[in-house]
Amino acid sequence: MTDDLLGRHRAVLPDWLALYYEDPLEITHGEGRHVWDAHGNRYLDFFGGILTTMTAHALPEVTKAVSEQAGRIIHTSTLYLNRPMVELAERVAQLSGIPDARVFFTTSGTEANDTALLLATTYRRSNTILAMRNSYHGRSFSAVGITGNRGWSPTSLSPLQTLYVHGGVRTRGPYASLSDDDFIAACVDDLVDLLGHTRAPAALIAEPIQGIGGFTSPPDGLYAAFREVLHERGVLWIADEVQTGWGRTGEHFWGWQAHGQNGPPDIMTFAKGIGNGMSIGGVVARSEIMNCLDANSISTFGGTQITMAAGLANLNYLLEHDLQGNSRRVGGMLIERLRAAAAHVPAVREVRGRGLMIGIEITKPGTDEADPQAAAAVLEAAREGGLLIGKGGGHNTSALRVAPPLSLNVAEAEEGAAILENALRSIQ
Repeated sequence: MTDDLLGRHRAVLPDWLALYYEDPLEITHGEGRHVWDAHGNRYLDFFGGILTTMTAHALPEVTKAVSEQAGRIIHTSTLYLNRPMVELAERVAQLSGIPDARVFFTTSGTEANDTALLLATTYRRSNTILAMRNSYHGRSFSAVGITGNRGWSPTSLSPLQTLYVHGGVRTRGPYASLSDDDFIAACVDDLVDLLGHTRAPAALIAEPIQGIGGFTSPPDGLYAAFREVLHERGVLWIADEVQTGWGRTGEHFWGWQAHGQNGPPDIMTFAKGIGNGMSIGGVVARSEIMNCLDANSISTFGGTQITMAAGLANLNYLLEHDLQGNSRRVGGMLIERLRAAAAHVPAVREVRGRGLMIGIEITKPGTDEADPQAAAAVLEAAREGGLLIGKGGGHNTSALRVAPPLSLNVAEAEEGAAILENALRSIQ
């Protein structure tokens, strides 16, 4: 029973391991864009296990690939040649846009970002990292050290010197009132000033759209302008595509492409959606950066055959069915539907995002003050209506996160929007 499972969870797992809902949910199975709980209740899933079930629950093409690979061999480690790993690496390298790319697979986005930091600091012989305010890059010791979101950074101890840059949040902070062009110019001026006061950094790491931060983003072109400044000084650009990759934003296959006027990033990290639930993360970098390590290394579970088989099948499905285009079309309709609904709810400060990556910021009506209690109430009301969504936020914000599988159809988008509209109205 779920009640008994909750007690067992609390008895044996850490207190800081977050659970959604006053009455936490046990999800037992899923199909398409729906999941079911232990009591048989069906929900439309608009969060996909934190943007990880990217295509669909129980996608036949992926489950078949996993089953067939499991019947042959599940794991051998990176000490042996691995055909599925090479095949997926070839696809990812080609899709990345990074010239002469090399790919290293990990088991998570956290581990991918750890690897990117290792590469950048080794290549540049510097332990100084530039990161964005309100950012999140994982829960390892090095990753929390570069996370600019107090709610997700439990310690200030770090092997890195981290300096935080303006620009990740468009509608808050000292430059919020500026036009997009002036906003970018002000952020670039701040970056130049910051660089004048520190030793040469190894890299800037940035999410094109901040995930845990509440799906906030700068104007298109900010990171291109940053890259111009950084490139002059030899500083690398790491694009954290753990949540924005694989066409989720609709307009682009990678989030960095909204800022790609001066070329691709030097290093890119990915995870979550590529495995559709299997544990895959990875790093893509130019060969001279990837090959800069002068010691041996392996990855016991990174790139194991069963996860690579899942990733290949999932990527093939995504490309063959143009899920990026679906994200653009259905996501565009969904965000407009949610904006229309939010216009009648004073607690909604902003509906933002692109594609199927949508944030709804909740504040106390008539103010810019975050209202986490109201956001939690909407989360609960949506569940009662049969819809699962996420939440996040930083920079003194509370945001709901809407990120369905990329195969979402128009009827499901309309159904979810209606449930979410009722949930938003319930807090008035």
